Amino acid sequence: MCGAYLNSLDAMRRAEIYTTVGYERLERKNRDIIALLESNKKNWQQTFFAMMLRVLGGVDNKEAFTTLAARVRYSVLVRESSVPHNIEALLIGASGLLELYKHDEYILNLKRDFVYLSTKYAIEPMSAKEWRLSRIYPNNHPILRLSQIATFISQTPNMMDRILECRTAKEVNNLFAVETQPYWLTHYIPASSSPKVNKRMGQTKTNLLGINLVAQMQFAYGSYISSEILRSRALALLEDIPAEENSIIKQWNSYGKLANSAFDSQALLQLAFEYCHDKRCEECVVARRIIAQQKRAERRGERKGEEAKR
Repeated sequence: MCGAYLNSLDAMRRAEIYTTVGYERLERKNRDIIALLESNKKNWQQTFFAMMLRVLGGVDNKEAFTTLAARVRYSVLVRESSVPHNIEALLIGASGLLELYKHDEYILNLKRDFVYLSTKYAIEPMSAKEWRLSRIYPNNHPILRLSQIATFISQTPNMMDRILECRTAKEVNNLFAVETQPYWLTHYIPASSSPKVNKRMGQTKTNLLGINLVAQMQFAYGSYISSEILRSRALALLEDIPAEENSIIKQWNSYGKLANSAFDSQALLQLAFEYCHDKRCEECVVARRIIAQQKRAERRGERKGEEAKR
């Protein structure tokens, strides 16, 4: 019913609803980011790093990537940024994942370097059991993502500033379209060779980073320092990125093209998760309008009935 109602509205009235619930979603995510900031002792650089790892972890490994971000601090990676191999050794070594696979010369070098670096920085590796690896597409394997992160950090010394500067989907794509270290071009998992394939982050993933990292951090940091420029930049970026494609948005779009931009799809996700899921119809801006419309129709019907009796 709600999807049909939204589809019946003109663009202006639908945009009014999207603006209301879209801001709700931004504010809700802002609270999550501020909580993460507090846990990081108000260190924005570390919070940007932790959020990046959370987004790249996706649904399956969000918590594992968050744990890793706390084990290997961003400040440590910056200190080693002149040697990309060291960043990779720190991230992949601390993940504990190397213990699951056979070792070739490259992997043995990563392990040896991690032993030295973990002692230097007092880093305790995670258990491989903390990661979900079943039903993971090869290009989403955590080890490949960690290699991409290592490349990104080594090539982006001022990560926070670069993220805050992004204005368009193209700029986000250019920022995050990084590859793995060369070894992984012929490997999906350690010590198991495969045909050579570029393992660059694709546009679908960089769009998700634009939605869930770049725009959210621009809005959160803009709110924190009272910068309407950054908050407006976040909104403009969401309008520039295409709508997400997932089962929930597909269901909304079955009533018509309801999501054209990422701002639209974020608004629809807010409706689905915060209102539809918990049946909070009395508090929902869409449901209230539908109910008001029905009541107006009932009153018109009653008036017509009274006129007919006369």
